[in-house]
Order: sequence, then C-alpha cells, then structure tokens
Amino acid sequence: MKPQVIIIGRPNVGKSTLFNRLVGKRVALVDDQPGVTRDRRIGEAELLGLEFEIVDTAGWEDEDPHTLSGRMRKQTEESLQGASVAVFVIDSRAGLTPLDREIAAWLRTTSVPVVVLANKAEGRSGDSGILESYELGLGDPVPFSAEHGEGLSDLFGALLPHLEPDGPPEDEPELDDSEEEEDEATLNAKPLKLAIVGRPNAGKSTLINQMLGEERLLTGPEAGITRDSIAVDWQWTDPESGDVRDIRLIDTAGMRKRAKVVEKLEKLSVADARRAVDFAEVVVLLLDATKGLEHQDLKIASMAIEEGRALMIAINKWDIAAEPSKLFNGIRFALDEGLAQVRGLPLIAVSAKTGKGIDQMLAAAFEIRASWSKRVSTAALNRWFDHALANNPPPAPKGRRVKLRYITQAGTRPPRFVVFGTRLEALPTSYERYLINGIRRELGFEAVPVRVVLKSPKNPYNANRGGGGNYSGGGGRK
Repeated sequence: MKPQVIIIGRPNVGKSTLFNRLVGKRVALVDDQPGVTRDRRIGEAELLGLEFEIVDTAGWEDEDPHTLSGRMRKQTEESLQGASVAVFVIDSRAGLTPLDREIAAWLRTTSVPVVVLANKAEGRSGDSGILESYELGLGDPVPFSAEHGEGLSDLFGALLPHLEPDGPPEDEPELDDSEEEEDEATLNAKPLKLAIVGRPNAGKSTLINQMLGEERLLTGPEAGITRDSIAVDWQWTDPESGDVRDIRLIDTAGMRKRAKVVEKLEKLSVADARRAVDFAEVVVLLLDATKGLEHQDLKIASMAIEEGRALMIAINKWDIAAEPSKLFNGIRFALDEGLAQVRGLPLIAVSAKTGKGIDQMLAAAFEIRASWSKRVSTAALNRWFDHALANNPPPAPKGRRVKLRYITQAGTRPPRFVVFGTRLEALPTSYERYLINGIRRELGFEAVPVRVVLKSPKNPYNANRGGGGNYSGGGGRK
C-alpha cells in the first residue's frame, strides 16, 4: 500500500485546494464558504516522483461531539490512524487563531509526524503568519500557495523523510526479479515506435522493405524519393526468445544540410521528418558505410537527443564497406567525441540488401527503450546520491559550500531528475556532468538522454523570493 498523507486544519484554510493541487485535477469542491468538505476524500497523488495517498478532511471545529460539526471533527481524528504524516494547514495571511493552537496541541499528543503548511503565502502578505507559526512547536513551516502551486519543492522536501526513508520498511521487501520482469514484459507488450532517420539515399526505405519482406516503400537510386513520413505496423519475431513483438516502423524523408534545402516541398518533408522524431520512442540514425560519419549526421543525432528520444546508430551497406573494422572503430570514436553527452550509443552494422544485423538492431532498440522508460525509487536514488556526494563532495566557490540535499526522478521517457539544494547557481557545470555520468553509469541509463534540473527552495524572507538556477543534463544551463 502507498503511504498516506492526511490534510488537517480549521475550515477555509485551503485544504481542498491543496488536495486538488496534489491530485492534479479538481476533485474536491472548493468555495469561499467554510465547511464545504464533510467526509474524508481519498485521492492518488504524485509530487515530483513521490507517490502517496492524500486524504482531505473536514474542517476542524470546536463543537459538541453530537452536532454535525462535532461528528465531522471525530471523522478527522479517526483519519490519523495508520497515516504516515499529517499536513497541518494554516492560513498565513490570517495568522494563528485559537483554533489553530488547539489543533496543534492535539497533534503534539499523537505519534504521527506533522508538517506545518503555511498556505496562501504568495506575495509577502503571509510573512507574518509564517513567522508566527513557529510558536506551534511543530518544526519549520512550509510556505505554500495551493491556489498558484508555489512551494511544491519545499513540500516535497518536508514529506520525503516520512514517505520514503533511507530504506524500505522491514515488512516491505525490495522489488524482486519477477516483479521487474513483469514490468518489462508489460512495456514490451506495447508497440515499439521506431523511426528511421538519416541523410538522403542512406537506404532507409530499403531497410524497412527488408524488414517487412516486401516492396512496401518506393526505393531507387535517386535521392529524396521519400517525402511523407510513412508509418507501418509490423510484428517481429525475436530469434533469441521466439517472442513476437509489435513494432511501428516510421520511414522519414532524408535530411540534408539546411542551406541546401531551398524547395518548399523538401522543406515540408524535412519538417514532417522532425515531427516523426517527436512521435517516436527510439530513433535509428542510418549511416551510409560508403560515406562514413559526416557533420550532418551529428546534427541529426543532436536533434533527436534534444527532443529526448532514445537514439541508436546503424551503419548501412555493410556488405560493400571498405576496411569495415577500421570504419566501425572510426565511427565509434567520432560519435563519442561529437556526442559526448550520450557516450556509448548502440552502434550496429547492418545491410538493407542482405538483412545482416537487423535482428541485432531491433533487439538493441527494445533494450534502449527499457532504459529510456526506467524509473528508480526515490529511496534508492538518494542512496546513490549520498554515495556520489561522499566520493566527490561539491566544491566550495569563494569558500562558501554548495549544499546538495536530495534528488528525485521527476519523469521518464526521457529520464528527468530534480536535484534540490542551496547556492546551486554556483555549482560548476563540470559537477553537474559528474552527476549525470554517475546516473547513466550506475543506475542503468546508459546511452539515453538524461535531464537534470537543479532547484533551490524559495526563501519566503528573501526580498526577491527567488530560487536557484535550472540546469538540463547534456544540454547546458537554462
């Protein structure tokens, strides 16, 4: 079962607005009139990769237990049973009320951890209420605006120790191999969206025809025959396992240097090819073995990486290649130099004419899609993060230390991570690359684009209320 977070507070402090914000849609009714929520409402919430159940409760009122308000309060008290953490919401603009202090006194008698959330803290109108909330004796308040979504990273930092501790609970074992295999099987059951891109006349349509076993696409010695991006649904039988897997093959127009593309029709064809890359999961950049790796190939590869697609390289016309071993090693070296942000891309030799290497290319495409779609738990990720910081602590520019606090995976396809800390604007790009390379090497994200954002929590007492800088893995600073 997922951990459970209970929202508690007096009426009209924004509990249901917070619930809707964390659930991601308007589920709970919201109105300026107090007491709209009466029953507990449970929803599935996700906060920067942290998944949990969120429970909205009725506003706490000091009424006779037999009245409607009193019975609502009883429901709220019972909601704490089995909860992982309680989020105690106060109105930072209104400041503390006697009822707030009564709720805090009751929460201190329970064994459930409490996070104080100072809502309605947008602008500076809530600063006095935030300072006043320290009187509750429940730790540092989290400045927040449920209406505008401000303070989500701070709330994440406050909830993380209670929802995902350093290791799994004793009664909740680590995911075993069978569960991992079941997840991979579910992914493999979905069609692989595979786009073939490259310069004109590299043999893209011929390669797809060889896979299909029929002349499905028009081919010939003339460059630029393909204009529209053509998608073909196909089933491939893995020769190793015998599994039949669905693939959607996407043939694209050849991409020449921009300066050479002058005709309107060719411009439209190239634009269509770019849209096909956006649609794909895995992109195969097809090279011509008789021409080797050219600058335009690197530009096409960079475009796919910037779009966040999983990329692999196939060298076509291998059956007529001169000095194949030297050619292969030269292309590998040039790729690692020219695409340093994704070293180790799969490099496969194929022949569209004979079919050589096609099964190997498709098997590698399914493997790289699995890496591209992989998610690491926040607990496991932070264990790796602590180890990485211990092995190579962040530098201290001008004698002031950059503090990195924790990391979470914010998304997949491509993998996206958020690192939280302070003074992140002073963190050198070289240290960011160190973290990205470690994520790839040690967490199973080899050869896929990885995005990393550095984020500082907002300081509500800072005049400019600014955060730290944002960075994108493999793409420099934003």
